[in-house]
Amino acid sequence: MIEKVGMIVKFNILGYLIKEGIRNTLKNKKSTMASLVIMIATMLIFGLFFVVTENINSVMEQIEAQQGIQVFIEKEATQAQITELKEKIQALDGVNNTQFVTKEEALNTVKNQFKEHKNLLTGYDEKNPFPASYIVTVTDLSKIGSIAKQIETFENVNEIMSKDATTDALLSIANGIKIFSGIILVFLVVISIFIISNTIKLTVHARRREISIMKYVGATNNFIRGPFIVEGIIIGLVSAMLSIGFISLIYDVIAGKIMTSQLMGVMGISLLTFAEIFNLIFMVYLILGIGIGVLGSVVSMKKYLEV
Repeated sequence: MIEKVGMIVKFNILGYLIKEGIRNTLKNKKSTMASLVIMIATMLIFGLFFVVTENINSVMEQIEAQQGIQVFIEKEATQAQITELKEKIQALDGVNNTQFVTKEEALNTVKNQFKEHKNLLTGYDEKNPFPASYIVTVTDLSKIGSIAKQIETFENVNEIMSKDATTDALLSIANGIKIFSGIILVFLVVISIFIISNTIKLTVHARRREISIMKYVGATNNFIRGPFIVEGIIIGLVSAMLSIGFISLIYDVIAGKIMTSQLMGVMGISLLTFAEIFNLIFMVYLILGIGIGVLGSVVSMKKYLEV
């Protein structure tokens, strides 16, 4: 019986806190709207940097799958030696895949590059000057240089071609953007907490006498803080939901234009669809909205609970 009464009391308290939080949010319309507008703007910027970072990670993964080392094999190498070379390369740490390219395939590739002038290579069908090779892809672009050096030491390797300079430039650009995005994201979170805390502080200031009386009659800090935390969570959640809607529209327009550009077609790289990142961005916005709302409320209440 006592346990049932206790549960009823807890539910009544929770209902009171939620009701008061909603009432505060609707009562202070101007400050709530101001917070929503600023929060949505902040979270939109956050979302744009977030999807940019996710797409950079995706693009780098695609480049890693495409970027390879071409290992040209000595013409005198036997089939057994060619097979042995593949096993040595595949055994190296960081090697993803090793694809064999025959002399005929190499010649056909060059012919395709010449397009309408491929007849200039007709005489090379009988005396093919192109050596067989292995195309080696790596799991981590930062290891491409060290892998190439190891392959150079193997027997029956004639020459190696790799794009170290291009790879290093891509890695530097990607890492730079990631660091910059990370700093911006942290900065935006701090701003959001500041905005929420100042908005709720207006409500708290208007009810400071009521809060003091509640403290003197024995109300706990958590009980007093509850409605304001609910208010902060409501503002954070509404901002998050609206921001997701806006960011999806903006992303689809921008990503659509980028994907139709000639450069993306030439590079053979695609961007993530919003559906692919929706679950992740939804969880991030949900945690961010609730987290900022709670932190903003706690920060704004600290001064007034010290009675």
